[in-house]
Amino acid sequence: MRKIPLCRPSIGEEEIKSVVEVIKSGWMAHGTKNREFEEQFQAYLGVKHAITMNSCTSALHLAVEGLGIKGEVIVPSFTFVASVNAILLSGARPVLVDIEEGTRNISPVQIERAITDKTEAIMVVHYAGLPASMPKIIEIAQQNNLRIIEDSAECLGGSYNNNQAGSYDIGCFSFFPTKNITTGEGGMFTTNDDELANRIRALCAHGIDSTTLKREKETRPWIRVASGFGYNFRMSNLSAAIGVEQMKKIESLNDRRRQLAELYLRQLQHIPSIQFQQVQEGFVHSWQMFTILVPEALRDRLIHYLRSHGVGASVHFDPPIHEQSVYRNIKQGETLETTRKVAKSLITLPLFPSMESDEVDMICKLIGKFKGLR
Repeated sequence: MRKIPLCRPSIGEEEIKSVVEVIKSGWMAHGTKNREFEEQFQAYLGVKHAITMNSCTSALHLAVEGLGIKGEVIVPSFTFVASVNAILLSGARPVLVDIEEGTRNISPVQIERAITDKTEAIMVVHYAGLPASMPKIIEIAQQNNLRIIEDSAECLGGSYNNNQAGSYDIGCFSFFPTKNITTGEGGMFTTNDDELANRIRALCAHGIDSTTLKREKETRPWIRVASGFGYNFRMSNLSAAIGVEQMKKIESLNDRRRQLAELYLRQLQHIPSIQFQQVQEGFVHSWQMFTILVPEALRDRLIHYLRSHGVGASVHFDPPIHEQSVYRNIKQGETLETTRKVAKSLITLPLFPSMESDEVDMICKLIGKFKGLR
């Protein structure tokens, strides 16, 4: 049986060669490749600061902590647990709100209704590679003096009117193997806020303002003084070496994702019971995932059917945050009905740049043969 995984990272000889060079150099901790990777990211997003980290979760955590937020942060319930964990572990209080069914992104209407005098920030989660309704969200944030933290883990290359996701206020990116580029594990923090960037660099490295690489150029490089408490959330030179090569391919990788998404859309659009993610005018989807909505009563059976035929279908995300017992005491907005509906009806289909067009054909034919969808 031919097996099609949910994803497969696109690693070539360039990444392998770069990693070998770093190993041979002997400098495997945070180093020159980190800075090169950060500069590529700054140029790509059009931001002043990009800071490599060991995960997107760390970036989200430091975004909240770096801003000194202890009040409420509005966040969608339809997200991975990392978004909410980052808020909780930073000592702030998440407020779970609903999403829009068409975009599967946080609802600006529900954001407005959840704002109180305790609200300090909005954490936007750009779902599956499609940016949220940023013009409206920025307007809401400005009217209420709120910061915006963009969980852009799934959205490298997604944009609205040529403004990249993660470039509006604070961006947090993931380089997990399923993402648009990978470093194995890793993340990036982006901002135009000079003061915040300096604070984050220290928090990321034990509270010490200067890096080991920078201190090596000083008269007494062994002097390490912390300006405050901090963590070890740094990315290694090895991981950054992979990231540097991946960034050189980001456009071609995303172009291939878009081609495959178009194949899915074209071949499945004749099935009326399938709903696709809606991409509105001005938005560019980076297709980190390709998801569909099917009737709730059929969803689990269809996933098992696809898996039995070697297709690595999955769900992102079910259960949503508000349905998980560990988060049961978290404050909620006025409704989470759309979140519940989408979570119980959604299927994530395989999508990765090295995927063959005939593999999309095979998956679509299987779905077309599944009883009950017509």
